[in-house]
Amino acid sequence: MIAILGTGKMGEALLSGLVRAGLRPSKIMVTARREERAEALRETYGVRVVSNAEAAKAAETIILAVKPQDMGSLLAEIAPYVPADRLVISVAAGITTAFVESRLGEAVPVVRVMSNTPVLVDEAMSVISPGAHAAECHLERTESLLKPVGKVLRIPESQQDAATALSGSGPAYFFYLVEAMVDAGILLGMPRAAALDMVTQSIVGAAIMLRDSGEHPVILREAVTSPGGTTIAAIAELERHKVRAAFLDAIEAARDRSRQLASG
Repeated sequence: MIAILGTGKMGEALLSGLVRAGLRPSKIMVTARREERAEALRETYGVRVVSNAEAAKAAETIILAVKPQDMGSLLAEIAPYVPADRLVISVAAGITTAFVESRLGEAVPVVRVMSNTPVLVDEAMSVISPGAHAAECHLERTESLLKPVGKVLRIPESQQDAATALSGSGPAYFFYLVEAMVDAGILLGMPRAAALDMVTQSIVGAAIMLRDSGEHPVILREAVTSPGGTTIAAIAELERHKVRAAFLDAIEAARDRSRQLASG
């Protein structure tokens, strides 16, 4: 039995991925703060909606998907019901395994996960890190839950804040870029729908080339960049506006915010 505690956007994304991967809804319990939200989850996925305490008592694997600021109160609520043979998976940004372990009391195995919203289309990037009491079997169980909805990578927990900034928030950076490129197309006289189609397919194609070719992104970019051509003219403008430096600063700011969330 798997329980998802705090089935908001990311919790529901994981829930829908598990159901698509073939896990029977009868094997999943979820919790929700509002009754109307609970009813929507029940109707959409056919899962049981229970209290946090009931979920903690009954599930072998407990996924903590509440907002970081709500994690402390959730752990205080479920701590009396979580024995040491449970696996606890935290998907809350910035929350360390030590934070979870210290509030559960027992030597409960905890695995920290940072996933992202492409879990909705089975293309998530999930990075996982073990806590002090998590063994290889717990990492393998976590991977088995996440692999049907995307790629899974093990990293040291010290890199989790960077992963949050890079891949957890990463889809938003691409959507932001698409928005800017579509606006540019409209500025140049393109209909919005046509501009969106062109930009979307360009990004999908480029991403697949990058993933499947094994080439460094510099090599792929240089293949498009002819001497004196249109692409180098555009890149020169991006460099003049320090877009590369802005991305470095933005991702560093996201990393710093993840650390702030962890410290409360």
